[in-house]
Amino acid sequence: MQPMVQITNVRKSYADGFEALKSVSLDIEDGEILALLGPNGAGKTTLISTICGISQPTSGTIKVGGHDVVTAYRGARSLVGLVPQEINLEPFERVMNTVRFSRGLFGKPKNEALLEKILRQLSLWDKRDSRIMELSGGMKRRVLIAKALAHEPRVLFLDEPTAGVDVELRRDMWDIVAQLKRDGVTIILTTHYIEEAEAIADRIGVINKGEILLVEEKTALMTRLGQKELRIELHDPVSKIPASLEGRGLKLEEEGQVLVYSYDTTQDRTGIATLIRDVSDAGLVLRDLQTRQNSLEDIFVGLVTDQEDAA
Repeated sequence: MQPMVQITNVRKSYADGFEALKSVSLDIEDGEILALLGPNGAGKTTLISTICGISQPTSGTIKVGGHDVVTAYRGARSLVGLVPQEINLEPFERVMNTVRFSRGLFGKPKNEALLEKILRQLSLWDKRDSRIMELSGGMKRRVLIAKALAHEPRVLFLDEPTAGVDVELRRDMWDIVAQLKRDGVTIILTTHYIEEAEAIADRIGVINKGEILLVEEKTALMTRLGQKELRIELHDPVSKIPASLEGRGLKLEEEGQVLVYSYDTTQDRTGIATLIRDVSDAGLVLRDLQTRQNSLEDIFVGLVTDQEDAA
């Protein structure tokens, strides 16, 4: 079964020589949620714009549902819904008319029942006759999603959909995305919020400087790259690590009060039991033990830093 979105060796460069995308290749499967992470200027929005036909690739090919976005753009564009970063709505128009207009742009027949379902799903039904200018920022973002869903796309792009909204509304948006996935919509999400990717994505992609650094199933990524730390709080601080414990990869933190030991959770043996015994044999008295799992943010920062160091 072919992927819903196929991106093959796509480059995007400009007249001044700047290369926004550098030979990007990526397959996005039908019905999955892919979170695309990257710092400002990484190429996230450029990639989405190129897939959606807003800009054309300099080279390479992109297909959506088997339709080439350049040579068969009508077929490709009909399958795509886009929720942009910017709130670009007509302020004096009413919510229902805004959504109706978007459906009509794609040549779809009237379907008031569907539009009602979308507005109810987005908690907008009671705002259907309100003018856009009367809505809060969070509600305007919901209208953007309603517009993007009005023509029943199979692929939905969410470009920083929760930027500038409060935590409660952000979690509401996560619930909306989860429901769309259950409805069979393929979702590509760009975000600065690492917790969004951890909460809702099936796979994580990391992009920086126009290059895809990694694309992997979320749980496998956390397992493969995730490290754990054992933090050993000592009863009395020490000025240096005892000679008998050198070579164990220990770090001394918090003014000599804490020994830090990093270990790989995928290994059969962590070495913790032996380490605890050796710490005791070195005459150190333990006060407390804590473990800490690397977050996706730690992994993301590490990947981007490694790329910059290699440049």
